[in-house]
Amino acid sequence: MSAEEAQERRFALLSVHDKTGLPELTRALVAAGFSLLSTGGTAAVLREGGFEVLDVGAYTGFPEMMDGRVKTLHPKVHGGLLGRTDLESHLSAMREHGISRIDLVAVNLYPFEATIAREGVSREEAIEQIDIGGPSMIRSAAKNHERVTVLVDPEDYPEVIEALGKEGAVPESLRRRCALKAFARTAAYDARIATWLAGGEGEAPPAFFAVTGFRKNGLRYGENPHQRAAFFLRDGEEGGLAEARFLGGKELSYNNLLDLDAAWRLIAEFPREEGSACAVLKHNNPCGAALAESPAEAWEKALAGDPLSAFGSIVAFNSEVDRATAEAVAAPGNFVEAIIAPGFREDAVEVLRGARFGKNLRLLAAGEPSLSPAWDLRSLAGGVLVQDRDVPLGVPEMECVTKRAPTEEERAELSFAWRIAKHVKSNAIVLTKGRAVVGVGAGQMSRVDSVEIAARKAGTRAEGAVLASDAFFPFPDGVEKAAEAGVSAVIQPGGSRRDGEVIAASDRLGLAMVFTGVRHFRH
Repeated sequence: MSAEEAQERRFALLSVHDKTGLPELTRALVAAGFSLLSTGGTAAVLREGGFEVLDVGAYTGFPEMMDGRVKTLHPKVHGGLLGRTDLESHLSAMREHGISRIDLVAVNLYPFEATIAREGVSREEAIEQIDIGGPSMIRSAAKNHERVTVLVDPEDYPEVIEALGKEGAVPESLRRRCALKAFARTAAYDARIATWLAGGEGEAPPAFFAVTGFRKNGLRYGENPHQRAAFFLRDGEEGGLAEARFLGGKELSYNNLLDLDAAWRLIAEFPREEGSACAVLKHNNPCGAALAESPAEAWEKALAGDPLSAFGSIVAFNSEVDRATAEAVAAPGNFVEAIIAPGFREDAVEVLRGARFGKNLRLLAAGEPSLSPAWDLRSLAGGVLVQDRDVPLGVPEMECVTKRAPTEEERAELSFAWRIAKHVKSNAIVLTKGRAVVGVGAGQMSRVDSVEIAARKAGTRAEGAVLASDAFFPFPDGVEKAAEAGVSAVIQPGGSRRDGEVIAASDRLGLAMVFTGVRHFRH
């Protein structure tokens, strides 16, 4: 077919890197009367499937060149996308220059994001994966969405296929939604490229920083009923709540999501080979956490940390929830809002659904706990703070600074307590014993107050417990209060001007103390 013969045809232009759903979409387009226009690899796949395809080069009369860098950047392509059929001046120009209507475009972009995520990728390789023609076509089609349908995601194909089958055309409301998604996609793509070029991939925060995301779902309200809210998936971010499967229960709230994220970050500190870990959180703070042989035992130990505060909590596990664990959680007197875990056995779900809070209990299967390095963002009035994510660092380095060194058992306990304290609001103090939290002091303006609260929560369980502090002790009073409660060993970052006084007090009181050299403020 010559370009002149093609002039009066209505085209769909297909040029996709991801071929998912392409045969089904193509069949629906042909059945609806579209002719097919395509490029390179996509055209070859379509011909293999028995479809008649016109190459873009044959249509434009201009060959693909420069290793594919130039193939769709042509007036006959963009005129076919941008031309308004309700304006005679546009129609006249199209006739004069042999430009055909292109009423649908399916394009997904070169995999730039996947390329830069590969270890050892060269700058040249990354640059070659910056798509130019694709975003240009997407933007042209999206601008003219009054006539043109633009598809950038195979997940949208089924709705378009259904519309073509029923009506032979794509309705305006769907074209408008597709255009919105198209502009969001090109914005996200360009933002990743700009951030990478600015040095933001694994280096210090760059001079330019862009963040994009797609709304996963709206929320009834935010932290309070008068605040509007939604949950967005951050472009380029994987794992955690972004990929968790919601297995049912009451609708997730803004506060649920905040607590679930905090719980998942904490549980990611404990790889499965260390044992079964369970964390119980309220208001972004752990009120209980434990390591044990089984998830059921870990739950019982974590719940015992502060049973009163655990009422209406968020619970996280680092291993699959089995029936025994489900029965323990669902025991009379317990009440939890949501559970997040790598997965749930079918009989465990049945037990939890059958419990008195079953129909409301939210269950999320999130795969193996992990936290990828990325930027953490905090909004300010008029700005945004950007920092490296405080990812799990594993067993801490410990420098003994007291006359008495901790025993091997104390060292193991200090390692456990240190990783919990990292996830408590500053000023943070955590007491643990037997790989279980027995007392927490969170968010106090004075560190000694946090010690007193943690000791009061622990009661007699503080005898022989260890203490973790997220930052240094500015005065000896904190360790003095800890020793008074029965604490035997302390882990803290060190770095205070009064470290000498704090160490001297620890020696006087018979405490073992280790420094990590790493602070874990959490404001």
